[in-house]
Amino acid sequence: MFIDSINKPKEECGVFGFFDFDGYDSAQMAYYGLFSLQHRGQESCGIAVCQGDNIRSYKNMGLVNDVFKPDVLSLLTGDIAIGHVRYSTTGESRRENAQPLVTKYSGGMLAVAHNGNLTNGAALREEFEEKGMIFQTTIDSESIAYVIAQECRTAPNIEQAVANSMQRIHGAYSLVIMTPGKMIAARDEYGMRPLVIGKLGNSYIFASESCAIDAVGGELIRDVLPGEVVSVGSDGALTSNLSHCGKKSRMCIFEYIYFARSDSTIDGLSVYEARRMAGRLLARQHPADADLVIGVPDSGLDAAIGFAEESGIPYGTGLLKNRYIGRTFIQPDQKMRERSVRLKLNPLRSAIAGKRIVMIDDSIVRGTTCRRIVNMLKEAGAKEVHMRSSSPPFLYPCYFGTDIPSQDLLVSWKRSVEEVRQIINADSLGFLEPDSLGEMIKGAHCGFCDACFTGNYPMETPYKGEIWKSNE
Repeated sequence: MFIDSINKPKEECGVFGFFDFDGYDSAQMAYYGLFSLQHRGQESCGIAVCQGDNIRSYKNMGLVNDVFKPDVLSLLTGDIAIGHVRYSTTGESRRENAQPLVTKYSGGMLAVAHNGNLTNGAALREEFEEKGMIFQTTIDSESIAYVIAQECRTAPNIEQAVANSMQRIHGAYSLVIMTPGKMIAARDEYGMRPLVIGKLGNSYIFASESCAIDAVGGELIRDVLPGEVVSVGSDGALTSNLSHCGKKSRMCIFEYIYFARSDSTIDGLSVYEARRMAGRLLARQHPADADLVIGVPDSGLDAAIGFAEESGIPYGTGLLKNRYIGRTFIQPDQKMRERSVRLKLNPLRSAIAGKRIVMIDDSIVRGTTCRRIVNMLKEAGAKEVHMRSSSPPFLYPCYFGTDIPSQDLLVSWKRSVEEVRQIINADSLGFLEPDSLGEMIKGAHCGFCDACFTGNYPMETPYKGEIWKSNE
């Protein structure tokens, strides 16, 4: 799973749902919603719509605007649509693993879009395979669909079936589910993955981030609560099942640091303000004597603004990003990997030559990309490069949908800050202190998971505390 080209935590996935009561084109709305969530997954995408008692879907490898041409969207008609953009954290990269997943069962059809990872996905799969069930994919989302289909046999309705399923599926998940006449959203009991509710007139929207609600002209209503099951039926009423609520929320802290778009609001807090605060904290914790503060586009820019504001050092542009290369740019060999940084980022020589630079990035994972950027800046004439990371050092793997490499591939694992500084060739190095993460997201209506920094997992992991080694 973890190839050498991974130098950043990879995106999770993005989910979107639209239930039309005002004459909108639901598939078109899903297209716009997914387009705004493209940063969460650039590997594959899909949309499913309800057409009477039938569910029709289309999904493929690629970006939203490449997969969904007008002739494809014109065939996806219906009042309800759900969509998904994917980055694979479990399962192979192939078309069959694209979502939403559409399942037929004795009571009809359902479609599921899932963001996150199950910690008991392998056990559920083994259980179903022993019963003779055949899997069409290699992702744990298919196990979720099977569990819900099973619960539908005895539950009075689909929303209760989803609530009952939450006793059997463990891990991180935000779900948008569709059956003929209903759309359901559910969030795991720790709220590890974001999920919000919006409205456009009388129509309802479920999405991974509020920026997707903005994209279709809707209004953010609230977040789905950790453990909550929310449903909308053909009568237009929104109902809520809170039977699995009550545990302390543990939102993935990396949503605020890196994954989410700056213009999104998660659990009541602006992502932009959280990143800006991270920069301010960095300036207090690890000041630098420098002439210019720059950020690594895009998620390092907001923290760089905060650092500049707090330190009084001018903020400027030092790196320009090629907007036509996404986060999942293919790097086939070592020589190409070395050139790929220059294809994505290029230093602005006139701005940095002869200056002492503070460079802010959201994280340092393997250290290879960071080292290349530091060297680029020095080659472009920077007198000094002081590296600051708006997250603490990565020390532990993530089992909940964030593609963090195994410990032996993390540059900070068993190394001091000084040793990492030497590896990346910076003149100084500072990480955000782990105990300041709470201050970074002060004002959010949630707790947070920082297991990738501290090893304090909110639930039992598949490896039960053992060191997860790579196969490289």
